[in-house]
Amino acid sequence: MTSTRLRWGACAWLLTLQFFVVETIAQLRFQGPYSRVDDVISDLGTSASRAAQLMNASFVAQAALILGGVLLLRPALRATAGRVATVLLALAAAGVLLVGVFPSDGNGALHATGAVVHLVGSGIGLIALAYALRPRSEVLGTTLAALGLIGTAATILFVAGVTGYLGEGGTERAAAYALPLGLALTGVSLWRLVGTTPTADGADGETPSAAGHSAREERARARAERAQRERERDEALEAAAGRRTDDAGTRDDEESSGDADDPWAAPGGRRAD
Repeated sequence: MTSTRLRWGACAWLLTLQFFVVETIAQLRFQGPYSRVDDVISDLGTSASRAAQLMNASFVAQAALILGGVLLLRPALRATAGRVATVLLALAAAGVLLVGVFPSDGNGALHATGAVVHLVGSGIGLIALAYALRPRSEVLGTTLAALGLIGTAATILFVAGVTGYLGEGGTERAAAYALPLGLALTGVSLWRLVGTTPTADGADGETPSAAGHSAREERARARAERAQRERERDEALEAAAGRRTDDAGTRDDEESSGDADDPWAAPGGRRAD
């Protein structure tokens, strides 16, 4: 995977933070009072909002950024967890696309379906992403898992209508905010990986095969290599000692044989008749 592709994918996920900027602008331009605790996000894309087109465009852009990052970073998301994460995040992108194309005061059924698909795909997708990226960074994996669990729990409460604690808008935001925060954090981490990992040959921008391994795996491999070298050294020393012992025994045998056959040898070196 080229460093350029990794960088663009990380940038796409980092730009999902645009959602928070546009949401704030739409809230400030909303006709009448608006509360992030009591009012849902979708209200900012209805005709009651002066920034409805901007908000809906943000939903569509969010879908493109999520999916673009998935496609670009897919080679870095390996194993089963990585494949599951790409599918779930793609579903989350499709869901937010429906939210932007079909406002809640237009086609409410498609809008609601898109919202649920987006929230479910976001929470579980972050958990799968955590497992896929944990070999690179334990801290990143743990943080993504925590965000995914929060998002999934808030989604269940929101769909079930249990919103008395955080309010309807607050519960929905606890479910929806987890994904852009998690993707942005992942984007920053992968961007730093590009900046600190040298290329394979210094020219073509390819990351080396060891780039996907964690520092813990690198240390384990170094310990294994060191142990292998020590074993080889010990075997070489044992073989050398064995050769010296064999040579000494051979010399002793030769000397004993020579003394027995030598008539001029000392009396102690010959057999008594």
